[in-house]
Amino acid sequence: MITKAEIIDQPYSGQYKERIYDVISPWNSQSWTWVKFENEDFTEWCGEFRGAPRAVALSKKYNKVLVLTSDYLFQMDCLSGEVIEYESHHLYQSLTVTPSGEFIIADDYSIEKIESNINDKTLLESPLEMIDMIKFTGWFNNKLSITCKESINWDNNFLLELDGDTLGITSKDCT
Repeated sequence: MITKAEIIDQPYSGQYKERIYDVISPWNSQSWTWVKFENEDFTEWCGEFRGAPRAVALSKKYNKVLVLTSDYLFQMDCLSGEVIEYESHHLYQSLTVTPSGEFIIADDYSIEKIESNINDKTLLESPLEMIDMIKFTGWFNNKLSITCKESINWDNNFLLELDGDTLGITSKDCT
């Protein structure tokens, strides 16, 4: 069972046992993402995913790992290490998991909670109507900091905060 996942640079040949996760498509980029996995017995192995690296998140609650690349969003089963779903969505920019195990994903314009699988998402309401360039910047005490810009005026930066328990989003300040 996978217990840890982290994006790494391309490993040296033979450094880890490797598995390639590719989707055959004429629209694929030439980029790849390498993710180092650790199993509960502390063995390490590496997965190679199509697309440039964006994020990886592991939920022990759902026993799933999500790998976000520039080409795809991959959903893996922690027990088997197999990709069970994937979605081609080039607009996703940020991915995280709440301390309670809920997956949160964002494209440039919206933030969503992933429900039972990556094809089942719920839009989270934002206190700002027209936002752009959403980026997750980190967790602190069960609160996720989020930066974004006003879509009409990119000089206006906003700081939002997502509560990890309620999944409510509040505006913190405006610059």
